Amino acid sequence: MRSPIYELFRDAMADRKQIVCVYDGCRRELCPIILGHSQGKEKALAYQFGGESRSGLPPGGEWRCLWLSRISKVELRDGPWHSGSSHKRPQGCVEVVDLDVDPASPYKPKRRF
Repeated sequence: MRSPIYELFRDAMADRKQIVCVYDGCRRELCPIILGHSQGKEKALAYQFGGESRSGLPPGGEWRCLWLSRISKVELRDGPWHSGSSHKRPQGCVEVVDLDVDPASPYKPKRRF
């Protein structure tokens, strides 16, 4: 059974909506790119383009690996879709990929949009 947070991330991916949420006490603005599971827990790879981070956020944003159980106060909003400027390295964040916004995903997602 998927959590309500998982379903909101799925909806954001399907409709290319931005997400505003709280993760580990920091307000984040992001676009989810890959959704699935690692170690049996829900996880997402997202591009954070705004908000806060304990490690800092470089200008233009940065990739984030997020455990969905640590996310609260999720809101979807309209706005430009951000996915970073390069994808040179394979992702290692999500072990079992359920969804990937990339239609040519090399991760064999279980479902497609």
